[in-house]
Amino acid sequence: MNPINKTPFTTSFAKSLLAVIISTTLVACGGSSSDKKTKIEETVTPPATTTPTTTPTTIPTEAASNDLGISAVPDELKSTYTAALKFDRYTKVDTPNGGVIHIIAQNKIMENQIVRARGILQHYLTDFPGSVYGADKSAVANKMAENGAVLLLLNGVDDGTNGGAELDGQPLYYGEMQVEGHSWYITQNYEYRDASFEEILHLVHDYGIGVDQGSEFNGALPEYQADIRAAQVTALSGKLWAWPAEQASWVAELTAENSLSQEYLASVVDSYYGLWGAFNSEFGMWGMYIAKTRDDLAIKDPQGAAIMADQFFHPYLTYNARIDESFTGNFSLIFKQSLPYTNHAQYLKDVTLTGNKDSNVVVNRFNNNITGNKGINTVIFAGQSAQYQITSENDVVKVQDLQDNRDGLNTLVAIEKLQFADSTIEVSVL
Repeated sequence: MNPINKTPFTTSFAKSLLAVIISTTLVACGGSSSDKKTKIEETVTPPATTTPTTTPTTIPTEAASNDLGISAVPDELKSTYTAALKFDRYTKVDTPNGGVIHIIAQNKIMENQIVRARGILQHYLTDFPGSVYGADKSAVANKMAENGAVLLLLNGVDDGTNGGAELDGQPLYYGEMQVEGHSWYITQNYEYRDASFEEILHLVHDYGIGVDQGSEFNGALPEYQADIRAAQVTALSGKLWAWPAEQASWVAELTAENSLSQEYLASVVDSYYGLWGAFNSEFGMWGMYIAKTRDDLAIKDPQGAAIMADQFFHPYLTYNARIDESFTGNFSLIFKQSLPYTNHAQYLKDVTLTGNKDSNVVVNRFNNNITGNKGINTVIFAGQSAQYQITSENDVVKVQDLQDNRDGLNTLVAIEKLQFADSTIEVSVL
């Protein structure tokens, strides 16, 4: 038996709801169908059915799969992840030691969901130069491969009916995988909340970073895990995380299965990347974590902030976000209170527009890489055109903001227009 804790960390905290209203109860994240319950201080409308009613629009095709690094399930995995269980596609993350972290998807998972899941995993494993524990993440990636880490992308939602969830692997369901630009993401629809960061983090934590308090330590970063554990202990005892009395049975179950630190870290990381900024509550992670946003962390949970600051996790998202082909209009990488998704999108650095709709990108302070689609695409800058240096070579346009801490250096491919505060420039005339 693999010594790694194989308990499937799910988001049934939210997904098992029949109703979530003021002073009502809900099953906690990471739980099962037991009586783990907690009070929530805000109204959340639950899914009307157990099957998502809105479908991301990128339908799987064999040709596109090849282009996106997605293939059929390899022969050596087919006997376990069978067609009878509806597994039909595969991608992977290679590790420095020649190992592989497998990602296996069922037949209703959309291609952009697969690519995004792989991107988030790669993000967690991308070196963070100058950080305490993440400057070289090869040991974490290698340990994940050695420990047999597998990410399962499953149809539907976590309602107990998907047989694929019984297999070895970390489950992540269709109904909890948002894609940038899709309606679930744009509206920050918490009926289908973005659990990808949480579930993939559990995979990295269990199989790579490592979890203490077991019979042996199977990870690569015992010192970092000690810091995480210390922050979790402080948060639980200080009523910063999972504090309502109604959560006592859930906390007891997490304690018994040694998963307190994993669930706590997921709450911190979700708030760090803006996933709860649009949630109708004073608090994050379904109202069970004191910090709702990154700004909250230093004030409300300083020890949680300390395990984020220059430790392992990048301050921005390193993967290239494929904007769903259904999107049209301006996709903003700058936080705006009126745009719920920008709580999260403000941490994106690189985006690729997909499909053929005319759509645009508002850049942020990072050095952005932006790729257009088959429509007419405009990149929007904050300043006047004279405040930027613009160069064009081999169909790549570079726009350098000459003012500090505003728009950075932007590398643009397949973009038709540059919009400044005082003018719009056609890329074709550069």
